[in-house]
Amino acid sequence: MSQKTLADGSRTGAAAKAAAGASAKRWWILAVVAVAQLMVVLDATIVNIALPSAQADLGFSDGNRQWVVTAYALAFASLLLLGGRIADLFGRKPAFLTGVVGFAAASALGGAANGFTMLVTARALQGAFGALLAPAALSLLNTTFTDARERARAFSVYGAIAGAGGAVGLLLGGVLTDALDWRWTLYVNVAIAVVAFAGGWTLLGSHRDAAGAKLDVPGTVLVASGLFSLVYGFSNAETHDWGSPLTWGFLIAGGLLLAAFAWWQTRAAHPLLSLRILLDRDRGAAFLAVLISGAGMFGVFLFLTYYLQLNLGFSPTRTGVAFLPMVGALMVAAQVGTTVLLPRIGPKAVIPLGFAVATAGMAWLTGIGVGSHYTGDVLPQLVVTGLGLGLVMPPAMQLATSGVAAEDAGVASATVNAMQQVGGSIGTALLNTLAASAATAYLAGRDATSGLVRAQATIESYTTAFWWSAGFFAAGAVLAFLLHRRGVPRQDPAAAPVVHM
Repeated sequence: MSQKTLADGSRTGAAAKAAAGASAKRWWILAVVAVAQLMVVLDATIVNIALPSAQADLGFSDGNRQWVVTAYALAFASLLLLGGRIADLFGRKPAFLTGVVGFAAASALGGAANGFTMLVTARALQGAFGALLAPAALSLLNTTFTDARERARAFSVYGAIAGAGGAVGLLLGGVLTDALDWRWTLYVNVAIAVVAFAGGWTLLGSHRDAAGAKLDVPGTVLVASGLFSLVYGFSNAETHDWGSPLTWGFLIAGGLLLAAFAWWQTRAAHPLLSLRILLDRDRGAAFLAVLISGAGMFGVFLFLTYYLQLNLGFSPTRTGVAFLPMVGALMVAAQVGTTVLLPRIGPKAVIPLGFAVATAGMAWLTGIGVGSHYTGDVLPQLVVTGLGLGLVMPPAMQLATSGVAAEDAGVASATVNAMQQVGGSIGTALLNTLAASAATAYLAGRDATSGLVRAQATIESYTTAFWWSAGFFAAGAVLAFLLHRRGVPRQDPAAAPVVHM
């Protein structure tokens, strides 16, 4: 046997060993990414249940209470694309680890808050570090899993966490508030972060896919300002009204800034978000599906939480447990949707089907009344809605990031998170406004001092929100059917991500 043959055989053996090691590592990487993503998604809702206790402890007003939630959303949404680009430029491992450490430190600061200002500052810092962590986590999946079947399985896990994390946050927030103290809804992140940091430090490599590029500073300023203005405008719609300059002024400014950002991206030497990422037909439709599902989901979490606690008398912990069947249904549908249906029949069938099922679940949920019971009037509807969302979110997230060049993986992942965050802000503002209007309209001409009349007014507000959520999902079904191409999407081999450990 020649020396060259021996050398070739040695290299082949080494490559096979490395590939085997990478294969073993990537499932551990998935576990680490899932833990980190859960931490970020939890904090969108975990503090909500603890807010009344925090308000009583720190003594801030009802008007200030929304800022504990809004500060997180504003920082997270406005800095997401910057966070994604930092991961591309400087490496996903340092971005991921910095995000984990920063998020944990901000959580500890919030848990130790001695007043309103300290708590809101901590929440804003959580959002900022979450904007670095979330795109790094999703782009790690995009560049780690290249085999179609394994990739589908990985995204089913990630998408299920992204979709169900809000409900898990409600459960965990209720348990921690009831059993310990509201501060533990923030302290718990420190324990989660230790696990995520240890796993990330051990398993992740420090490769930089866009090391030769530069940061697009004008684009970063434009998109951060635009996203901030949009989320801030929708947040003001909740506390003011749609006619307030603080609402429409910021919404118009946000739209103009984002339009200017899109224009600049066609001229920048190193664009922050290459428009080729958005203009692919299947990918664009997937981004839209994430936005719509984010808007409609708040009809489930927000108003059903009110109904269960205020009308059915559930404790915070019991409220969280009530959402678990939906979480289970979502996770089952996520697995089936990404690993079985999407590879066989494509997104043009799967995602509209998911939206249609979620529409049916939300429409069915409008049947609740003053004398309704959880088992017969809420549980089946929750399961149906969970099945529908499980067929939408994980497949859409997979499609939104598949086929993206490795150097754009971070910013593409950030765009997915931004769509979900902006969708949530839109949904919260619209549904709160519509629900409040429905309650006011019902009380007009009726005896508002009657307990039964007031209870029925709250039911009217909830069912109005549920009908609008059903409308969001129905619109999503139509748009997804019209926009997605027929058949199974083909990934461009030239754009396929490469495994870097």
